[in-house]
Amino acid sequence: MLRPDPLQPKPRISTHDITDKPRILIVEDEDAIAETLAYALRTDGFTPVHVRLLADARRELSGAGAAPALVILDVGLPDGTGFDLCREIRATPGRSDLPIILLTARSEEVDRVVGLELGADDYVVKPFSPREVSLRVRTVLRRVSSAVPPPPAPARFVVDAPGQRVLFAGEVLNLTRREYLLLRTLLERPGRICSRDMLLDAAWGTDAESGDRTVDTHIKTLRAKLKALRVGLDPITTHRGLGYSITD
Repeated sequence: MLRPDPLQPKPRISTHDITDKPRILIVEDEDAIAETLAYALRTDGFTPVHVRLLADARRELSGAGAAPALVILDVGLPDGTGFDLCREIRATPGRSDLPIILLTARSEEVDRVVGLELGADDYVVKPFSPREVSLRVRTVLRRVSSAVPPPPAPARFVVDAPGQRVLFAGEVLNLTRREYLLLRTLLERPGRICSRDMLLDAAWGTDAESGDRTVDTHIKTLRAKLKALRVGLDPITTHRGLGYSITD
């Protein structure tokens, strides 16, 4: 099962995000499951919205905000069954074609048949891979709509020298002054190896208390912050005995 990187900030699952990315409503009373699903969906270019009860889901669906592009609906919830909400959605004018993926801990064939007969577009049995569910979301949306987001755009760096900040993948990196100076020095020499001494001089100057290990520690923190914005991407390369380089 896909699990969030422990170095990445805990994903914020908001019901009020304003975005042009398709909103996916997750109706699930187990927070751990919802968080891993939200992590996978956010990574794949969607905006997850999490509620725990059928009552909250009904309010979300009837609210004035942007309608979800798809509902991931747990069958067993504290205040009822997901089958009921699936039936309600299919019977509601203007909302009857909303794509639905059902989640359940039960694997009996009769439950799958009931869900599909009620109009669910897909059915996933727990335990499952959140990445697979995200792929199923994309597949269902591709089948019913042209609103599926393209793969995330290539991550690029933008250095704002006057503001002493760096944007990565369109978002501002939360950097300390030393991290900013290290990253800026690397970006000024894309593809070239910067020695630890060069990086030390650029970020610490004549600070005699700093050394190679300080550079290594800050590079490690930089890598974690970059991966938090784009999972699996590591543009900084370590050259043993030589230093570091970066690819934009």
